[in-house]
Amino acid sequence: MKMKGLIISIFAFLFGVSLLLKFARAAEVIEPHRLAWLEQTLIAHRGLPDDKIPENSLPAFKAAVEKGYSIELDVAMTKDRKLVVYHDKKLRRGMGIDAYLQDLTYDELTKYKLFDSAETLPLFAEVLAAVAGQVPLLIEIKNEGKVGEMESLLYKELQGYEGQYAIQSFNPFTLQWFRRNAPEIIRGQLAGSFLVSDYDVEWAGTTRLPWYKKILLKNLLLNFVSRPHFIAYEAPNISVGRLRSLRKLGVPLLGWTIKTKDEYEEAKAKFNNLIVEGSFY
Repeated sequence: MKMKGLIISIFAFLFGVSLLLKFARAAEVIEPHRLAWLEQTLIAHRGLPDDKIPENSLPAFKAAVEKGYSIELDVAMTKDRKLVVYHDKKLRRGMGIDAYLQDLTYDELTKYKLFDSAETLPLFAEVLAAVAGQVPLLIEIKNEGKVGEMESLLYKELQGYEGQYAIQSFNPFTLQWFRRNAPEIIRGQLAGSFLVSDYDVEWAGTTRLPWYKKILLKNLLLNFVSRPHFIAYEAPNISVGRLRSLRKLGVPLLGWTIKTKDEYEEAKAKFNNLIVEGSFY
Protein backbone atom coordinates (compact mmCIF):
# COMPACT_ATOMS: atom_id res chain seq x y z
CA MET A 1 0.00 0.00 0.00
CA LYS A 2 2.85 2.36 0.78
CA MET A 3 4.40 1.70 -2.63
CA LYS A 4 1.05 2.29 -4.34
CA GLY A 5 0.61 5.56 -2.47
CA LEU A 6 4.13 6.64 -3.44
CA ILE A 7 3.50 5.89 -7.11
CA ILE A 8 0.23 7.82 -7.04
CA SER A 9 1.98 10.77 -5.40
CA ILE A 10 4.73 10.75 -8.03
CA PHE A 11 2.25 10.68 -10.89
CA ALA A 12 0.21 13.44 -9.29
CA PHE A 13 3.35 15.54 -8.88
CA LEU A 14 4.43 15.00 -12.49
CA PHE A 15 0.93 15.78 -13.71
CA GLY A 16 0.93 18.99 -11.68
CA VAL A 17 4.33 20.00 -13.07
CA SER A 18 3.10 19.28 -16.59
CA LEU A 19 0.06 21.53 -16.09
CA LEU A 20 2.24 24.27 -14.60
CA LEU A 21 4.64 24.17 -17.55
CA LYS A 22 1.76 24.25 -20.00
CA PHE A 23 0.33 27.30 -18.27
CA ALA A 24 3.74 29.04 -18.14
CA ARG A 25 4.47 28.50 -21.87
CA ALA A 26 1.02 29.14 -23.30
CA ALA A 27 0.58 31.78 -26.00
CA GLU A 28 -2.50 33.84 -26.81
CA VAL A 29 -4.23 32.54 -29.91
CA ILE A 30 -6.03 35.23 -31.91
CA GLU A 31 -7.95 35.28 -35.20
CA PRO A 32 -5.70 33.94 -38.01
CA HIS A 33 -6.63 36.77 -40.37
CA ARG A 34 -5.00 39.30 -38.03
CA LEU A 35 -1.68 37.49 -38.37
CA ALA A 36 -1.87 36.46 -42.03
CA TRP A 37 0.49 39.23 -43.17
CA LEU A 38 3.24 37.86 -40.91
CA GLU A 39 3.46 34.82 -43.17
CA GLN A 40 2.98 36.34 -46.60
CA THR A 41 6.38 37.84 -47.45
CA LEU A 42 9.91 37.25 -46.18
CA ILE A 43 11.07 39.68 -43.51
CA ALA A 44 14.23 41.66 -44.21
CA HIS A 45 16.51 41.74 -41.16
CA ARG A 46 17.31 45.41 -40.45
CA GLY A 47 16.23 46.23 -43.98
CA LEU A 48 18.25 45.24 -47.05
CA PRO A 49 21.77 46.54 -46.39
CA ASP A 50 24.70 45.92 -48.72
CA ASP A 51 28.34 46.99 -49.01
CA LYS A 52 27.32 50.63 -49.37
CA ILE A 53 24.04 50.71 -47.42
CA PRO A 54 24.27 50.09 -43.65
CA GLU A 55 21.81 48.03 -41.62
CA ASN A 56 18.90 49.79 -39.90
CA SER A 57 19.29 52.84 -42.13
CA LEU A 58 16.70 54.67 -44.21
CA PRO A 59 18.29 53.48 -47.51
CA ALA A 60 18.21 49.87 -46.24
CA PHE A 61 14.51 50.18 -45.47
CA LYS A 62 13.78 51.84 -48.80
CA ALA A 63 15.57 48.98 -50.57
CA ALA A 64 13.37 46.46 -48.73
CA VAL A 65 10.25 48.40 -49.72
CA GLU A 66 11.32 48.44 -53.37
CA LYS A 67 11.75 44.64 -53.39
CA GLY A 68 8.52 43.99 -51.49
CA TYR A 69 9.96 42.60 -48.26
CA SER A 70 8.46 43.09 -44.86
CA ILE A 71 10.94 44.87 -42.58
CA GLU A 72 12.42 43.90 -39.22
CA LEU A 73 13.99 46.79 -37.32
CA ASP A 74 15.31 47.57 -33.84
CA VAL A 75 14.21 50.46 -31.64
CA ALA A 76 16.32 51.79 -28.76
CA MET A 77 16.12 54.87 -26.55
CA THR A 78 18.77 57.58 -26.19
CA LYS A 79 19.85 59.45 -23.08
CA ASP A 80 17.41 62.26 -23.88
CA ARG A 81 14.49 59.83 -24.41
CA LYS A 82 14.46 59.83 -28.20
CA LEU A 83 13.49 56.63 -29.98
CA VAL A 84 16.05 55.68 -32.61
CA VAL A 85 16.54 52.69 -34.88
CA TYR A 86 19.72 50.88 -33.91
CA HIS A 87 20.51 47.31 -32.87
CA ASP A 88 23.49 47.25 -30.51
CA LYS A 89 23.72 48.52 -26.95
CA LYS A 90 27.33 49.49 -27.58
CA LEU A 91 28.38 51.76 -30.47
CA ARG A 92 31.76 50.23 -31.24
CA ARG A 93 30.63 47.88 -34.03
CA GLY A 94 28.39 50.33 -35.83
CA MET A 95 29.97 53.72 -35.14
CA GLY A 96 33.50 52.98 -33.99
CA ILE A 97 33.23 54.58 -30.55
CA ASP A 98 33.58 52.83 -27.22
CA ALA A 99 30.35 54.08 -25.67
CA TYR A 100 26.80 52.94 -25.06
CA LEU A 101 23.82 54.31 -26.96
CA GLN A 102 21.83 54.99 -23.79
CA ASP A 103 24.58 57.31 -22.54
CA LEU A 104 24.45 59.70 -25.50
CA THR A 105 21.81 62.17 -26.64
CA TYR A 106 20.29 61.97 -30.10
CA ASP A 107 22.21 65.07 -31.24
CA GLU A 108 25.47 63.51 -30.04
CA LEU A 109 24.71 60.28 -31.88
CA THR A 110 24.04 62.03 -35.18
CA LYS A 111 27.64 63.24 -35.23
CA TYR A 112 28.72 59.69 -36.03
CA LYS A 113 28.22 57.72 -39.24
CA LEU A 114 26.87 54.19 -39.50
CA PHE A 115 29.46 51.61 -40.57
CA ASP A 116 31.67 54.17 -42.34
CA SER A 117 28.83 55.23 -44.62
CA ALA A 118 27.27 58.64 -45.18
CA GLU A 119 24.26 57.64 -43.05
CA THR A 120 23.42 58.50 -39.45
CA LEU A 121 21.03 56.53 -37.28
CA PRO A 122 17.41 57.45 -37.97
CA LEU A 123 14.68 58.36 -35.56
CA PHE A 124 11.91 55.78 -35.30
CA ALA A 125 9.46 58.44 -36.46
CA GLU A 126 11.56 59.00 -39.60
CA VAL A 127 11.40 55.30 -40.44
CA LEU A 128 7.63 55.24 -39.98
CA ALA A 129 7.32 58.23 -42.30
CA ALA A 130 9.62 56.67 -44.92
CA VAL A 131 7.89 53.27 -44.98
CA ALA A 132 4.42 54.81 -44.68
CA GLY A 133 2.57 51.52 -44.70
CA GLN A 134 4.04 50.31 -48.00
CA VAL A 135 5.21 47.05 -46.39
CA PRO A 136 4.62 45.52 -42.93
CA LEU A 137 6.96 46.28 -40.02
CA LEU A 138 8.25 43.90 -37.36
CA ILE A 139 9.46 46.20 -34.59
CA GLU A 140 11.91 44.79 -32.05
CA ILE A 141 12.01 46.74 -28.80
CA LYS A 142 15.49 46.80 -27.26
CA ASN A 143 14.84 47.37 -23.58
CA GLU A 144 16.74 45.57 -20.84
CA GLY A 145 15.98 48.23 -18.23
CA LYS A 146 12.90 49.46 -16.45
CA VAL A 147 9.76 48.84 -18.45
CA GLY A 148 7.18 51.55 -19.10
CA GLU A 149 8.67 54.78 -20.39
CA MET A 150 10.15 53.48 -23.62
CA GLU A 151 7.13 51.33 -24.37
CA SER A 152 4.78 54.25 -23.77
CA LEU A 153 6.79 56.51 -26.09
CA LEU A 154 6.81 53.90 -28.81
CA TYR A 155 3.08 53.30 -28.50
CA LYS A 156 2.51 57.04 -28.79
CA GLU A 157 4.58 57.25 -31.98
CA LEU A 158 2.59 54.40 -33.49
CA GLN A 159 -0.70 56.23 -32.97
CA GLY A 160 -2.16 57.01 -36.35
CA TYR A 161 0.29 54.82 -38.28
CA GLU A 162 -1.81 53.14 -40.94
CA GLY A 163 0.49 50.33 -42.02
CA GLN A 164 0.59 46.76 -40.72
CA TYR A 165 2.99 46.14 -37.87
CA ALA A 166 3.75 44.00 -34.86
CA ILE A 167 6.11 44.39 -31.94
CA GLN A 168 8.49 41.79 -30.60
CA SER A 169 11.04 41.60 -27.82
CA PHE A 170 13.29 39.23 -25.91
CA ASN A 171 12.00 40.96 -22.77
CA PRO A 172 8.67 39.39 -21.72
CA PHE A 173 7.96 42.34 -19.42
CA THR A 174 8.06 44.71 -22.39
CA LEU A 175 5.42 42.54 -24.03
CA GLN A 176 3.47 42.48 -20.78
CA TRP A 177 3.28 46.27 -20.89
CA PHE A 178 1.64 46.08 -24.32
CA ARG A 179 -0.59 43.25 -23.20
CA ARG A 180 -1.94 45.46 -20.42
CA ASN A 181 -1.89 48.87 -22.10
CA ALA A 182 -2.28 48.17 -25.81
CA PRO A 183 -3.75 44.67 -26.20
CA GLU A 184 -4.78 45.43 -29.77
CA ILE A 185 -1.15 45.45 -30.91
CA ILE A 186 0.18 42.11 -32.13
CA ARG A 187 3.11 41.02 -29.98
CA GLY A 188 5.76 38.35 -30.41
CA GLN A 189 8.16 36.66 -28.03
CA LEU A 190 11.75 36.41 -29.24
CA ALA A 191 13.86 33.53 -27.98
CA GLY A 192 16.80 31.34 -28.88
CA SER A 193 19.93 29.74 -27.49
CA PHE A 194 21.18 33.00 -25.91
CA LEU A 195 24.74 32.02 -26.76
CA VAL A 196 26.87 35.17 -26.88
CA SER A 197 30.34 35.43 -28.40
CA ASP A 198 33.22 37.51 -27.06
CA TYR A 199 32.90 39.69 -30.17
CA ASP A 200 29.24 40.39 -29.41
CA VAL A 201 30.11 41.46 -25.87
CA GLU A 202 33.10 43.60 -26.79
CA TRP A 203 31.82 45.24 -29.96
CA ALA A 204 28.03 45.27 -29.61
CA GLY A 205 27.64 45.24 -25.82
CA THR A 206 25.43 42.14 -25.90
CA THR A 207 24.46 40.95 -22.43
CA ARG A 208 25.51 37.51 -21.23
CA LEU A 209 22.59 36.20 -19.23
CA PRO A 210 22.98 34.13 -16.06
CA TRP A 211 22.11 30.45 -16.45
CA TYR A 212 18.70 30.65 -14.80
CA LYS A 213 17.54 33.45 -17.11
CA LYS A 214 18.71 31.44 -20.10
CA ILE A 215 16.64 28.47 -18.95
CA LEU A 216 13.54 30.60 -18.44
CA LEU A 217 13.81 32.51 -21.71
CA LYS A 218 15.00 29.81 -24.11
CA ASN A 219 12.18 27.55 -22.90
CA LEU A 220 9.57 30.35 -23.00
CA LEU A 221 8.71 29.82 -19.34
CA LEU A 222 7.75 33.48 -18.97
CA ASN A 223 5.05 33.36 -21.62
CA PHE A 224 2.55 33.63 -18.79
CA VAL A 225 3.84 37.21 -18.48
CA SER A 226 3.90 38.12 -22.17
CA ARG A 227 1.20 35.80 -23.62
CA PRO A 228 2.55 36.37 -27.15
CA HIS A 229 0.53 36.11 -30.36
CA PHE A 230 3.52 34.62 -32.20
CA ILE A 231 6.99 33.26 -31.45
CA ALA A 232 10.23 34.25 -33.21
CA TYR A 233 12.92 31.65 -32.50
CA GLU A 234 16.58 31.31 -33.48
CA ALA A 235 16.42 29.04 -36.54
CA PRO A 236 20.01 27.70 -36.77
CA ASN A 237 19.94 26.46 -33.16
CA ILE A 238 16.56 24.76 -32.97
CA SER A 239 16.21 21.02 -32.34
CA VAL A 240 13.49 18.78 -33.69
CA GLY A 241 12.06 18.39 -30.18
CA ARG A 242 11.96 22.12 -29.52
CA LEU A 243 10.41 22.80 -32.90
CA ARG A 244 7.70 20.26 -32.11
CA SER A 245 7.01 21.81 -28.71
CA LEU A 246 6.78 25.31 -30.19
CA ARG A 247 4.33 24.12 -32.81
CA LYS A 248 2.06 22.89 -30.02
CA LEU A 249 1.61 26.49 -28.83
CA GLY A 250 -0.77 27.03 -31.74
CA VAL A 251 0.59 30.40 -32.90
CA PRO A 252 2.73 31.41 -35.91
CA LEU A 253 6.41 30.56 -35.61
CA LEU A 254 9.02 32.80 -37.24
CA GLY A 255 12.66 31.78 -37.66
CA TRP A 256 15.60 34.17 -37.28
CA THR A 257 18.06 34.96 -38.79
CA ILE A 258 18.59 33.19 -42.13
CA LYS A 259 21.86 34.25 -43.78
CA THR A 260 22.47 31.78 -46.62
CA LYS A 261 20.52 29.96 -49.31
CA ASP A 262 21.30 26.64 -47.63
CA GLU A 263 19.88 27.87 -44.34
CA TYR A 264 16.83 29.13 -46.19
CA GLU A 265 16.19 25.81 -47.90
CA GLU A 266 16.56 23.95 -44.60
CA ALA A 267 14.35 26.29 -42.58
CA LYS A 268 11.53 27.29 -44.93
CA ALA A 269 9.44 24.18 -44.26
CA LYS A 270 9.91 24.38 -40.49
CA PHE A 271 8.61 27.90 -39.86
CA ASN A 272 5.61 29.95 -40.88
CA ASN A 273 7.98 32.67 -42.10
CA LEU A 274 11.62 33.65 -41.94
CA ILE A 275 13.63 36.74 -41.04
CA VAL A 276 16.43 36.87 -43.59
CA GLU A 277 19.62 38.77 -44.33
CA GLY A 278 19.98 39.64 -47.99
CA SER A 279 17.65 39.09 -50.92
CA PHE A 280 16.11 35.63 -51.32
CA TYR A 281 13.65 36.53 -54.09
